[in-house]
Amino acid sequence: VSTAAARTHAARLAAAYGTPVEDPAGGLTHLFPRPGQLAGLDPEQLAMPRSRRTTLTTLVAALADGSIGLGPEEDWDEARARLLALPGFGPWTVEIIAMRALGDPDAFPATDLGVRRAAERLGLPGAPGGLTARAADWRPWRAYAVQYLWATDDHPVNLLPA
Repeated sequence: VSTAAARTHAARLAAAYGTPVEDPAGGLTHLFPRPGQLAGLDPEQLAMPRSRRTTLTTLVAALADGSIGLGPEEDWDEARARLLALPGFGPWTVEIIAMRALGDPDAFPATDLGVRRAAERLGLPGAPGGLTARAADWRPWRAYAVQYLWATDDHPVNLLPA
């Protein structure tokens, strides 16, 4: 899923299931729904492939019933294992969740295209295995290196208007 597609899906979920808010400054219209608010969603109403619907609804159910927790207080290794056991979750997704939701400062999505491109431009290995080996020296702060690499990438989101 591209960043743009993920943003679109998240916005649709927020608009359909989130809590409306008043934002006098503009921009914010809804709080993102909690898992319990999404637990009853009709997967057929989601504009995504069936496999992604299954991934989303399975995650929502696990979050709503408490079998998976995704906060900084969670055991990072246990949370990773539980996520990997769900359909549709691979190492990249799990490492992004470990960075963003679990707050693991050592999360490292070595297969991320932006990370790999930026690493290569800086003279680092671009292949996931080589990059992971090189990143061993950055432990336990590899997630900070990821943020740096993303910021140095020439993705349009990083380019300032002229």
